[in-house]
Order: sequence, then structure tokens, then C-alpha cells
Amino acid sequence: MPTAVKPHRRRRRRRRRRIMKMTEENNDGNSTITMEDIQSLIKKKDNIEEQIKAYYDVLEDQEVGMEGPLVDAEGFPRADVNVYQIRTARHSISCLQNDHKAIMVEIEEALHRLHALEKAKREQDQAESQTESMEQEVTLPSPFARVDAVSQGSPACQAGLRVSDEIIAFGSINTGNFQNLQNIASVVQHSEGKPLSVTVIRNGQKTQMGLTPQRWSGRGLLGCNIVPIHR
Repeated sequence: MPTAVKPHRRRRRRRRRRIMKMTEENNDGNSTITMEDIQSLIKKKDNIEEQIKAYYDVLEDQEVGMEGPLVDAEGFPRADVNVYQIRTARHSISCLQNDHKAIMVEIEEALHRLHALEKAKREQDQAESQTESMEQEVTLPSPFARVDAVSQGSPACQAGLRVSDEIIAFGSINTGNFQNLQNIASVVQHSEGKPLSVTVIRNGQKTQMGLTPQRWSGRGLLGCNIVPIHR
């Protein structure tokens, strides 16, 4: 006559299969780990702990604990307790404690993997950022002038020029044809009321803006002071 498998044993087998499957997936070198995966493992751990507590409550109600005797002085099963219930609870606690140890190891390994992935991601981002910065430094032309003053409300201020901006193009003037500040002054005088394309280097980045020389409440047509950069 076949022996029936008790429900709690079937549950433990299914739980062990799930844990083994998750372990295999986590050991797959091509898989990635996310915080959601770790939270799922923690939820399973909490569930196991709740089951362990429930079984301990059963033992506490019977007042026997994990080690209390289940036979009387004459060697017969005790009549004042539910022996089958106690044995089931003790066995379940033992199995669940093993499951708890296994899932704690999984959580620890998952955290290590997540931290390693995050560290690798940060290092990759830093390397890419440095590469972009180096490429930009190589491609940016040398500035020929620098802005060392900008008046509030001036055309230069409205265009977005800032102090310390390094100019690499001012209208038709660029690094290749710049000779002195008179070149810029000539372009400004012949461009009153007309927008000029101005390109500067700001914080290592190339920034382009439109600047229209025009009369305003202050001196000149720009309202900024530009000095040459001697190389």
C-alpha cells in the first residue's frame, strides 16, 4: 500500500526546488542581479522566519520546546501532549532553519554581486567620461581671447557671455586669423544691429551663442571687456 505524502512535506519539497532553481539562476555568469531580486530574496527569508515562529508557537503551546521529552517515565508516548503535532513542528523547524541558512547565503552573495556590478558601472561611466573629455580637448581649437568683465543688462550679458569665457570664434574671427583685439573691434563696428555667432570654451565645454552689437545704456556696443590670450 503506497504511503501518502503529507502536505507539509510537499510544501518543503516545492520550497527547496524553488531555492535550488534560484541558486542556479544566480550562479549563471550571464545573469544580472538587481535590487528587486534582492528584495524578493529578503521577502522569502521573512516568510521562512514567519513559518519558523509559527512552529515554535506550536511547541510553546505544548510546553515542550525542541528538546522536551515525548515519552513518560515508563517509556510510553505522553498523553498530555500532541506527540504527532510536536514531531511535525520540530522537523519543520529543522528543515526551515536549513532553508533560512541557504537563503541568507544567497542574499549575501547577491549583495556582493550587486555592489560589484555597480562598481563596474561607475568605473565604466568614469572611463567613458574621461574619454569624451580627452576627445573634446583634442578637437577644441585654442582660444585667442578671454572675457574678463560683463556688465549687467548689456548685449553681451543678454547673449549669455560670462566672465572667464574663452573665445574661439567671434563672427568671422577665429584662432587661425586672429591678430589682435582690433580685429574684434572692426567686426563689432560693422555688425551693429546684426547678430554675430560667438563660440566660447566654458568649463571645458564648447558653447555657442548669438550676440548682437547694439546701443544700450552703458559704454560701447557689447558691454563686456575682452582681453587677448598670449600663447
